[in-house]
Amino acid sequence: MTAFLQAFAIIVGTEGGLTTNPADAGNWTGGKTGAGECKGTCWGISAASYPHLSIATLTLEQAQEIYRRDYWTKIHADDLPAALALLAFDSAVNNGVGQAVRWLQTMAGTTTDGAMGPVTLAKVRALIAREGVDAVCAEYLALRLMFMAALPSWHTFGLGWARRLCRLPYQARTMTETT
Repeated sequence: MTAFLQAFAIIVGTEGGLTTNPADAGNWTGGKTGAGECKGTCWGISAASYPHLSIATLTLEQAQEIYRRDYWTKIHADDLPAALALLAFDSAVNNGVGQAVRWLQTMAGTTTDGAMGPVTLAKVRALIAREGVDAVCAEYLALRLMFMAALPSWHTFGLGWARRLCRLPYQARTMTETT
């Protein structure tokens, strides 16, 4: 199984099916609680990110296509070790591609423009060679946790987010380095 399919299975297993919690800004087509229509989130695909999509009828196959095109490919996950690819992929899905890449760039000491390019990849690979993939993954998760804990909605959703972040290193260990 490819790294993408392994990561997709992990994330979709966490995201689950349709939810329409009106307290979740991602469920609203306007991206804010009460803004637009509350269409919900399905398989992690939110009305806020895809306001013109029929969230309630979204199939798992359609979600997989969106995940590959809009998240996995944009962060160049195939060019990362499987464990780090999972962490960055999960971040891209939940915090946005630009933010997921900025955490990689921060760790690698390169310009934090949110665009994954050859300079970022080279510096991330050098960091992994120097520090090891486990240390890089731990630092990545620490940066993400600090960011998420500072969000205003942490008091509502923080425990669930923390559980998700704490599970990721264990899930990453199950991934194989196939492409």
